[in-house]
Amino acid sequence: MTMLDVAVIQGRGFRNVAQDGRVTGFQFQLRNPNYRGVAASLLDGIDVVIDGERVPEHVPLWTLQGRTSTLDELRASTDVRWQLDEPATITVPRPGGLAVGVHTLEVVVHLRRSYFPPMVSRTPFTASASPVLVPPAPDGGLRYGVSTYSYTQDVYTSMTLEDVFADIADLGATGIEILGEGNVPNYPSPSSAWIDEWHGLLERYGLTATNYGSWVDTTRWRDRDLTVEEGAEQLQLDLRLAKELGFTSVRPKFGVTSWDLDPHPIWQGVVERSLDLATELDVVICPEIHAPTPIRHPVTQGYVDFIEKTGTEHFKLLIDTGIFNTAPVLEMSEEIESGDGDEVPEHLRPLAVPMADLVEVLPHVHFIQAKFAQVDDDLHDLHVPWGEIIPTLTDAGWSGWLSSEYEGRREPGRGRDQVRRQHALLRSLAARR
Repeated sequence: MTMLDVAVIQGRGFRNVAQDGRVTGFQFQLRNPNYRGVAASLLDGIDVVIDGERVPEHVPLWTLQGRTSTLDELRASTDVRWQLDEPATITVPRPGGLAVGVHTLEVVVHLRRSYFPPMVSRTPFTASASPVLVPPAPDGGLRYGVSTYSYTQDVYTSMTLEDVFADIADLGATGIEILGEGNVPNYPSPSSAWIDEWHGLLERYGLTATNYGSWVDTTRWRDRDLTVEEGAEQLQLDLRLAKELGFTSVRPKFGVTSWDLDPHPIWQGVVERSLDLATELDVVICPEIHAPTPIRHPVTQGYVDFIEKTGTEHFKLLIDTGIFNTAPVLEMSEEIESGDGDEVPEHLRPLAVPMADLVEVLPHVHFIQAKFAQVDDDLHDLHVPWGEIIPTLTDAGWSGWLSSEYEGRREPGRGRDQVRRQHALLRSLAARR
């Protein structure tokens, strides 16, 4: 079961609607602002102001309990209710609908309350929001997903895991990426009931399990590092669990030994011992190329050399788009003390990796985490040059997953809004190709 947002205007459900191939208007959803459910006959209209344009209260259509009605039909109804646990869908006729991007939406819901004196019984409930209209994903080419990491501090507090599924499906994405130790209850041994529930959610929301994030904590103990055998045991555990949940790739985050993110020396032995299992399960092991490590670097080259030496199809690269940043992200979701005293710490300095470097390694790239921190009201990313990245990927014919990974400030609900903005941006750019 999904939860309703605290805000009256819901985060899900904002979209254009079409009939017979023509866009005829737009929709949004409202939580009942009252403290109890009411008969629909007590509804007395809704004022809608979209981007400063007022819509008369009798124009919008209401959908409650699966029935769509005009205001007059609601007033005359005898068997329709607006329950507290059911959002109302409001449809506003508008030929051509709304443009892609961020909008301003204000509503006043009018509700008659019989136990108030007649002169004040028509009670207004006012709400406003800045919803994002996301276009459908272009056919073919890139595939669009979301990492549950984007909802950090919302999931398990104000959102259930099913809410995350619902959000991803609502914005028209089709892939879900998870963190094994972040999203699997009783990791590493989830119950069979939970595994069944997981597969049920995938089916219900039409999502594909994409990438499974795992960790090989080489410094798990203070007095010694993991051995190759222990690391392989950890990776193989996650490979098996990922396969059971339907994932096709695993990102092992190996412990590092430097600011350049040089992986612990056991990484190669761990992978060598796990390749046969990865091949048997048909799951790709894909280590992450993450700032401050660029593409042209011994770490990346070491992975590419391993791919070419083994000829395997089950060890490839995962690119984190933070390596393309052209401006520093100073408001990170996590604070790290570098100790260098500079205004912009070394690990936050933008690498601005050129597109030519990306093209060189694309044949070895299995998955892309679309890391970002802020997309503004004009759908402009303040750090990542998507206007270069998307054309590079499409021109090269790369057709893998772009998985949104929001890593900006963690105010409640911000990640949800930012993911919608990013998808509006990415799909708009892809549609122009």
